[in-house]
Amino acid sequence: MTPHDDVPQDDSTSTLDPEMLRRIAVDVAREAGRHVRRRRPEVFGAGGAAVDAVRSKSTPTDPVTVVDTETEHVIRDLLSRLRPDDAVLGEEGGGEDIAPSGVRWVLDPIDGTVNFLYGIPAYSVSVAAQIDGASVAGAVEDVVGDRTYAASLGGGAWCSDAGGDWMRLRVNDIDDVALTLVATGFGYDAARRRRQGALIAALLPEVRDVRRIGSAALDLCMVAAGRVDAHFEHGLSPWDWAAGALVAAEAGARVITPSPHSRSDDGEVTIAVAAGVADGFLSVLDRLGGVAAIPKA
Repeated sequence: MTPHDDVPQDDSTSTLDPEMLRRIAVDVAREAGRHVRRRRPEVFGAGGAAVDAVRSKSTPTDPVTVVDTETEHVIRDLLSRLRPDDAVLGEEGGGEDIAPSGVRWVLDPIDGTVNFLYGIPAYSVSVAAQIDGASVAGAVEDVVGDRTYAASLGGGAWCSDAGGDWMRLRVNDIDDVALTLVATGFGYDAARRRRQGALIAALLPEVRDVRRIGSAALDLCMVAAGRVDAHFEHGLSPWDWAAGALVAAEAGARVITPSPHSRSDDGEVTIAVAAGVADGFLSVLDRLGGVAAIPKA
């Protein structure tokens, strides 16, 4: 249990309290996660997905499924009832940057859609509340793991298991860049992927190893939980990092995020790294050209 779980459910549309917003983010992410868990076997049964269940977005290798769009509708419907004056920005449905209330919710209904499509057990739902472009509350639901990562600004980072028990998160106590386990991801644009591949090849001899999980939101939470020591990726959009970056920061990571108005095509870098190796890791990454943006060709 977190030290704030006795806070009552927020019925107001005017409060900007980060802890209240965290409670909403957790409830919404969990409900959305239940929808994703229920729908996957229905859509992707033994006979494979229906022809109209999957389509391409930015490139033929960038898929979106009917469950992505359904889940965003679930989240938007919940938020419209709980926070009707807030703005909502979602990966599939777009949205507004300005809200009368001052709060913008940033949603990724399924982060890791390729994993979801193939049945690889690493995909998540990400829900974050931002004020003036900065994340103040967020939750990431590990759908298959049935665990919830959550944070509020100044309230620490937490993870709950399927039984509802909360544990406070803290990044690994590590001080040697050579022992850093790094998570990363790649864009869908072929030219960007070539540059990202070359960067990883140059970075690999400098660190312990590299992991490619396939969900940036989970990668960021894994930094917070000490399952990896660093995550970096070029070309994330706000819905990819808005919740997970806050979880990592509240767990003690050094975090660098793109502009809240940036999009994947801009190629800005997102970084979360354990504090003890932050200076060294950022120095290595900068020397290799990994701090600069890698825009879409």
